[in-house]
Amino acid sequence: MANKVLIFSAPSGSGKSTVVNHLLSLHPELEFSISATSRAPRGEEKDGVEYYFIDAQEFRDRIDAGEDSHKVIAERQARYPEYAEAIAMYMSRWEESLPGEVPGMYELVSRLKLDPKNRIFGLTNWSMETFPQARARFAVLQLIDNYVVSGQEGVVKPDPRIFHILLNRFGLQANECIFIDDNPANVESAVGLGFRGIQFHDAASLAKELGI
Repeated sequence: MANKVLIFSAPSGSGKSTVVNHLLSLHPELEFSISATSRAPRGEEKDGVEYYFIDAQEFRDRIDAGEDSHKVIAERQARYPEYAEAIAMYMSRWEESLPGEVPGMYELVSRLKLDPKNRIFGLTNWSMETFPQARARFAVLQLIDNYVVSGQEGVVKPDPRIFHILLNRFGLQANECIFIDDNPANVESAVGLGFRGIQFHDAASLAKELGI
């Protein structure tokens, strides 16, 4: 079986590892190539043995919380050298991951701004290395009155501390605020602090929730 590559592809939990381990026991000349997964280890699985267990959320949160992206990326590259080029793309090609403004949101925020009583703040999980470029790129972000950016504060949603930073900095009361986010965990955290929470799906349904 020299110069042959065998690839087993099937849904998670379907028994790929069992088949592969049996095949390796029959053919000790075969070499097992360790792949990467973002799922959590199962049973007695160990990182670097069955899989490289990559916590993508932890990686993003560290950068969004203000850690130097070069340091975080270098650590991951040292741990997974065969994926070094792909890991570097997280920052070198980050703009390509932005799909563009959410349809209808510029118009919706513009309507809200017509009422001078409405104050609109951004509470975002974003690296300060890239947020200024994103704000300059998207017109809707320039409509926001002010921001609390996780990369500047060193803490990310849904941690209650970042909500308190928002309230204290701008003199707000949670029970007078509406918090809108596409992540249900962030909405749940806000509601627990006294905000009215709305999970975002699209501009049309949000406009209906807000009654505008």
